[in-house]
Amino acid sequence: MRAFSAMLLPLLLTASAAAQEVEVTDNPIDEIVQQPETEIDGGMASYYGHELAGNRTASGERFDPGQLTAAHRTLPFGSMVRVTNTSNGDSVVVRINDRGPFSRGRVIDVSQAAAREIGMHRSGTARVKLALLTDN
Repeated sequence: MRAFSAMLLPLLLTASAAAQEVEVTDNPIDEIVQQPETEIDGGMASYYGHELAGNRTASGERFDPGQLTAAHRTLPFGSMVRVTNTSNGDSVVVRINDRGPFSRGRVIDVSQAAAREIGMHRSGTARVKLALLTDN
């Protein structure tokens, strides 16, 4: 057992040193944000918040207003979409996990967290542009 520990200790120290060299910029969101995108739609967006928290979405997961998610009528679940508020230029990348919106004239429903990111949480609606992020 002592011989095994003597062989394992240098490996652990090497792994520990390598882990410390990892930069803080290794953020998976950065990779998503830098993907090529295709403008797909534009129109009015709205958001849904705490009143639906915990309910199942059309994809089967529980709705969490704190996550950057959205509902779209036709995009596949898991699609990543950049939503840009045309009045202030703020944008957020959301993941499609639900169907909707069911209000006439709306193109997307975003979560409350996403609404805050693009500055529409007070008004409840905003004119937006949508761009589908695509894999290389």
